[in-house]
Amino acid sequence: MTARHDTVFLLDVDNTLLDNDRVVADLHAHLKHEFGVVPAGRYWAHFEALRSELGYADYLGALQRWRLDAEPLPGDEMPLLKMSEFLIDYPFADRLYPQALDVVRRLNASGPTVILTDGDVVFQPRKIQRSGLWDAVAGRVLIYIHKEQMLGAVQRHFPARHYVMVDDKMRILAAMKGVMQGRLTTVFPRQGHYALEYALDAAALAAYPPADIAIERIGELLDIDLRDLRDNRAPQETP
Repeated sequence: MTARHDTVFLLDVDNTLLDNDRVVADLHAHLKHEFGVVPAGRYWAHFEALRSELGYADYLGALQRWRLDAEPLPGDEMPLLKMSEFLIDYPFADRLYPQALDVVRRLNASGPTVILTDGDVVFQPRKIQRSGLWDAVAGRVLIYIHKEQMLGAVQRHFPARHYVMVDDKMRILAAMKGVMQGRLTTVFPRQGHYALEYALDAAALAAYPPADIAIERIGELLDIDLRDLRDNRAPQETP
């Protein structure tokens, strides 16, 4: 029987521990350089269509659809065949936010840290492995299509008295809080484009209750009293 922990820390990946906006920017630049603006635009059209269908980002699936596009790519197909290499071998460790691994180590000293993220079953695990996050959490990785709908499974895998969820998407935090209530502390790092869009969206601000704790960057978790996270209370300001 799995032991019940006092606190389990659940950590998102993209734009929470890892600057995925920079990864996407690099992919944009690479596609334009290798294939031109118009063909690159077709890739992103397939990408967005797949994300609407699946509910998560599928970079490799979009690549396959792009290859089957009715309008052929100009010139040699060899650069297209090497696109998967660009994605699979991308240096994700270089895109971790400053102090991200330090945060994981600090939280892990107080309770198990678990990567809880959405994504496909090939590219997302590869990203987590190559970034160093897989080893940092000792393989405690859960990847779903809609993680906020999988809280029962999360709790079966990692039973605990209390949970802490760190995520850059207020929609996810609000959904999880609605289910787990006082057993969950939500932490909102204001990083990445989702957090910026939320801050500028009056409807979203009205629709979602604020997170229990908001921070400007993931590294701030190095300075927060972890009792504030375990006890579901806002951190005290230093006088």
